[in-house]
Amino acid sequence: MGNAILEHINVTVTDPTKTSDMLCSLFGWHIRWQGASLGDGKSIHVGTDDQYLAIYSHDAVKRNAGSSYANSGGLNHIGVIVEDLDAIEKRVLDAGYETNNHGDYDPGRRFYFRDQDNIEFEVISYA
Repeated sequence: MGNAILEHINVTVTDPTKTSDMLCSLFGWHIRWQGASLGDGKSIHVGTDDQYLAIYSHDAVKRNAGSSYANSGGLNHIGVIVEDLDAIEKRVLDAGYETNNHGDYDPGRRFYFRDQDNIEFEVISYA
């Protein structure tokens, strides 16, 4: 059997434009596609030429205050590999997000932050 490659992850947010703008600004990604989607919603595909996040929303989306780690099927975090961890952390902080859970481990370094929808991102560098 051949190798499988992860192409995308679809996540629901309250404001897909705000989330996709944030991701493009922080990680240097671009919008691959955007348009109408399921349930009279809107989707924006943002990422690289090979992998992306499908950022989805519709009028009835409600913010969840609970922890994804306590819910079966919860999205716990999205891991993003970067070359310059310190430069990306500065961008994250300058954008008004708080970073936490910094760690050096074999073979890399990491930190976490949560966006406006409480989605947790793990930012990792193996450089």
